[in-house]
Amino acid sequence: MKPTLLVLAAGMGSRYGGLKQIDQVGPSGETIIDYSVYDAIRAGFGKVVFVIRRDIEEAFKNAFGNKFSSQIQVEYVFQELDMLPEGFNNPEGRVKPWGTGHAVLVAKDHIREPFAMINADDFYGKEGFEVLAEFLRNTDPAGNTFSIVGYKLNNTLSDHGSVNRGEIHTNEEGYLTFISERIKIRREGEKVVYEENEELFNIEEDALVSMNMMGFTPKAFEYFEEFFISFLKERGTEMKSEFYVPTMLDKAIKEKGSNVEILTSDASWFGVTYKEDKQMVVDKLAELTKQGVYPSNLWS
Repeated sequence: MKPTLLVLAAGMGSRYGGLKQIDQVGPSGETIIDYSVYDAIRAGFGKVVFVIRRDIEEAFKNAFGNKFSSQIQVEYVFQELDMLPEGFNNPEGRVKPWGTGHAVLVAKDHIREPFAMINADDFYGKEGFEVLAEFLRNTDPAGNTFSIVGYKLNNTLSDHGSVNRGEIHTNEEGYLTFISERIKIRREGEKVVYEENEELFNIEEDALVSMNMMGFTPKAFEYFEEFFISFLKERGTEMKSEFYVPTMLDKAIKEKGSNVEILTSDASWFGVTYKEDKQMVVDKLAELTKQGVYPSNLWS
């Protein structure tokens, strides 16, 4: 059974200032999504499911069309504010999406096999897909052991502003214990710092962080649904509260006995948090193409 790739592409891109999911960064006009799908195909994935919003459907499908549908099965699902469990309603005036945990949950009827989850606007590197595909092929499809591909913090910073990252903490066996949400991470002179309660704290440059590249079995959908309902009961009337994937993992570990294996590789990560990041991405992809890691035209 080939694993599925779930791509979260419904984000609003407020800091970037546009629909960065379809921004062209490759030498032949490829998007970061093109590289993710290309790497997934050669790692052995059999299907890709895109989570998008209805208001970007036309632009999104125009950008990708049937570009890679001859090489991998492609499906689309929508993440909308009113897609809530029975008995819950969207608070009047709320416009903010319900978060990454909700984005995964809306795909539950489209995935029956182990699957990887990634962000649409992040480049993860072929090695990341390889280690994750290996994990998914060898995990019990009915089990509740999940995984995260960890990246070194210093390889995920932006030169153009602060970033938010989830710092990974593990036990002696290498399984996740918890993820600390670190906000406004940036370089300050020789150090890397983050903010908490308006104070600055140091963080190690080689700390492992989650970039939302994770592996799940279908069992995860049960947990996403159960914990999302709990979240809505507690915070569902708020205008900006979000249900995050790390929240689900934390509760799955504590309440369901799940294990979350931390996978590492030599994968390079980069993304486009800010518009100013785009040229860096273009340059790095050009260099990888020059090195022969990718062809100059992915789908020719």
